Amino acid sequence: MEGGTEGYNSRTPEDVFRDFRGRRAGIVKALTTDVEKFYQKCDPEKENLCLYGLPNETWEVNLPVEEVPPELPEPALGINFARDGMGEKDWLSLVAVHSDAWLLAVAFYFGARFGFDKESRNQLFQMINSLPTIYEVVTGITKKQSKDKTPSSNGKSNKSSSKSSRPSESHAKASKMAPPTEEHSEGEDKDEEDHGNTLCGACGDNYANDEFWICCDICEKWFHGKCVKITPARAEHIKQYKCPACTTKRVRT
Repeated sequence: MEGGTEGYNSRTPEDVFRDFRGRRAGIVKALTTDVEKFYQKCDPEKENLCLYGLPNETWEVNLPVEEVPPELPEPALGINFARDGMGEKDWLSLVAVHSDAWLLAVAFYFGARFGFDKESRNQLFQMINSLPTIYEVVTGITKKQSKDKTPSSNGKSNKSSSKSSRPSESHAKASKMAPPTEEHSEGEDKDEEDHGNTLCGACGDNYANDEFWICCDICEKWFHGKCVKITPARAEHIKQYKCPACTTKRVRT
């Protein structure tokens, strides 16, 4: 991947910000104007893929670097696996959030590498913070803020509204994040036995109380989160989860 530190001459906050802005512009293109091309490149059948923004305002979807440790901080791994398991807008928003975090990591990696002092780090952050985040661009929050006459309250009001608009959905998902029959009542012993009889649709192992599980909305089979590469945090963004087998069937049909 392009954009490593080899031959990198940037030594000032302005130089690092220029690099940040170029990488950011590339990722914004991937998630907006080039979204169809980006969607096609994130094939769930491929191995772990990452979205890279490059300093020349372009982007690429590629495998993570093999070098350990990597020359630069690496973006979120395996963004392609979640593509068909959630709504497109939710998936793009998730990629946007991870991309924002990656851009900050790269910028402040350069800051640490080049020995920025407190004043230089603050200057870099102020320049970065003058731009809307990729998440704000992708979700349209930026446009809403520009129309609002009270910009000082925009961020809080938009964030609170986005969170409050999905409580029922969160409760619905919660029921899919652990194997059934979890209610403790007179039949508690029987419930524990039922739990033990629940098998993962991927590895075939039994349910364990300390493990995260998720249910496929198509075939209704339960899976260890680790077996299908779904974390509890990612599950919160999934409206309809489809296991790898059901996803493959959909692609073939």
